[in-house]
Amino acid sequence: MTLDQALAFAVIIGMMALFIWGRLRYDLVAVLSLLVAIASGIVPPDKAFSGFSNDIVIIVASALVVSAAVGRSGVIERVVRKLGPYLTTTTRQVAALAGSVTALSGFVKNIGALAMLMPIAFQVARRTGTSPSSLLMPMSFGALLGGIVTLIGTSPNIIVSGVRQQILGEPFQMFDFAPVGVSLALIGFIFLIFGWRLLPTERKGTVSMDAAFNLEGYTTEVSVPEGSPAADLTVKALEDLGEGDIEVITLLRGGERRYDPAGNVIVKAGDILILRGEPAALERIVALEKLRLTRDKKSKERDTPADEVGIMEAVITSDSRLIGSTVNQLKLADRFGINLLAVSRTGRRIANRLRTVKLRAGDVVVLQGNLTTMPETLGELNLLPLAERDLRIGRKGSLVPIAVLAAAMILVAFNLVPVAIAFFGAAVILLLAGSLSLREAYDVIDWPILVLLGALIPVSDALRTTGSADLIAAWLSDAAMSLPAFGALALLLAAAMAVTPFLNNAATVLVMAPIAAGFAANLGYNPDPFLMAVAIGAACDFLTPIGHQCNTLVMGPGGYRFSDYWRLGLPLSLIVLVAGTPLILYFWPL
Repeated sequence: MTLDQALAFAVIIGMMALFIWGRLRYDLVAVLSLLVAIASGIVPPDKAFSGFSNDIVIIVASALVVSAAVGRSGVIERVVRKLGPYLTTTTRQVAALAGSVTALSGFVKNIGALAMLMPIAFQVARRTGTSPSSLLMPMSFGALLGGIVTLIGTSPNIIVSGVRQQILGEPFQMFDFAPVGVSLALIGFIFLIFGWRLLPTERKGTVSMDAAFNLEGYTTEVSVPEGSPAADLTVKALEDLGEGDIEVITLLRGGERRYDPAGNVIVKAGDILILRGEPAALERIVALEKLRLTRDKKSKERDTPADEVGIMEAVITSDSRLIGSTVNQLKLADRFGINLLAVSRTGRRIANRLRTVKLRAGDVVVLQGNLTTMPETLGELNLLPLAERDLRIGRKGSLVPIAVLAAAMILVAFNLVPVAIAFFGAAVILLLAGSLSLREAYDVIDWPILVLLGALIPVSDALRTTGSADLIAAWLSDAAMSLPAFGALALLLAAAMAVTPFLNNAATVLVMAPIAAGFAANLGYNPDPFLMAVAIGAACDFLTPIGHQCNTLVMGPGGYRFSDYWRLGLPLSLIVLVAGTPLILYFWPL
């Protein structure tokens, strides 16, 4: 062992120890490991920041943007509404979500399948009070299991297929992986249905500020346009769509005004409704029922670039010039370029149209306008801005994010473009389409995770450049030679699963597939079962958040720590090892 190899092992072992210790945040551990690797000379200075240009970083960042756009499209809400009556327990939720992502991952890239279904998981968790940490890791592991079913599900299968072509002149075909893959996916799925209990439920992910607010509910004013699904519904049916979080305070039709309308009153196109509810509930009902917020059409925000138009919340202070005046009297849109979208008033319901409501000290108002100039406007009006949180009242639902994501998945499935390009292109298109603003895109990206990836990629690559990976390969080869075929196959499968977190799955296959093929040739065995073992082992990284981008993608939103992956991942890894070895030998005889 050379000095550089010893240093590489020391850096990796020290990094893992700090991750498990958990006292330093994971991104700080990553950059510290990179700094030590540079100082020790095992990572050249000109390669120190190469990880930030790696495809994995682009895939994770783009997937977060696309996932957020899909979540805000309104389509997810419709799916959850249909599934809601059945997903009453965490076990059922894990079964439905992990099962769906497992099945989908066989036919689209597993990272894409996970990104597509993560917004549904958040919606289910929010509606039922389930901790996202109970759902996201089982979904990630399900995506990894589903990826081993077909050739296109995961990168290791594609790489192993190429190695087989070099050795035997013919690659693995699309469904050659299916017999072993389907069996392992089914076994793993059954474990996940019950194994989610091993995960901590107290973890808090990267959530918005919504949870920090406990207002009594906002009152807003909407119109029912032609073609709205709300038209011809009863008031009770409309309130039921809000699942108890929405109340119709007033219905205005022509010159008629009905306070607390009866539940059997039919809502008609052209009606004006005064609604009261939580911001998230108001957002959902407005988007799904295609209602239209009433606002001043003369607002200066129409001349503002779309990306600069946003929403802020503020409290009316005791010396504000808004006190005792209505929106009509103040002419907020004409004079200040802002629209009043909603009002929250403690201890009293607001039943009148917003433009006629006399504002009071202590009211919390939701204002829409130019985000660049709005802080100055709030100061001029003596309004106290609240901490920023994710409010999207008035956003229209759209099928564009679903269509763009589906198109990206088709391009990847037919190998027309690389995964990174497909997701990056999808993210850009969704930004251009207005499905997500630039401000929102920057907010949804989990920057600490990207720092983790960018810093650790060159550190992991040091194992290869220093010859440490070759040293590991030699040790494995020597050990495998002294074992029977069954034991050698199990050793290669276990080694691939153990090495993947440090080399990433693609590098693991590139290093270990030739070893597996050479070992089979030396003993006169069919190389296919050994290549299959390497592919499955490299694809099934359940032990860390850094070996596969699916695990990385859920780390921040799930609030997971590095050591949490072992809780669920270690028993699942043992299941794959114990069940996978005989399955490979059964379907791919020596």
